[in-house]
Amino acid sequence: MLQPVRTRWRKAHKGRIHGTATRASSINYGAYALKALQPERITGKQIEAARVALTRHMKRQGRVWTRVFPNVPVSKKPIEVRMGKGKGNPEFFACRVKPGRILFEVDGVSEQISKEALYKASAKLPIKTKIIKRYA
Repeated sequence: MLQPVRTRWRKAHKGRIHGTATRASSINYGAYALKALQPERITGKQIEAARVALTRHMKRQGRVWTRVFPNVPVSKKPIEVRMGKGKGNPEFFACRVKPGRILFEVDGVSEQISKEALYKASAKLPIKTKIIKRYA
């Protein structure tokens, strides 16, 4: 599961995801990419599940680039605990994704295989996505 080695602060505010992505909004490495269309927090487990689905369909051929990393700690209070008494402990890490952000890029396989693989990866994510192609 993806998580940072160390964080500056142990707990983070939830915050809101406003606007569209400016960084990582264009294809830099591969020929095909998966682009986010909705704002959402994506957990490390969801990123890993999408990556595994992607590489399995490609049968470990070609190359995959993951353009997101979960660096925001998400805290949660234990079940059946009354309100108050402070914030809960960090449970997992998530990545704040804005619309327009590139999530995965692939290269080295045919167009059909890469589109099917990206479609299977998109099924593991909690947001709407679209598959885009790099233009020469």
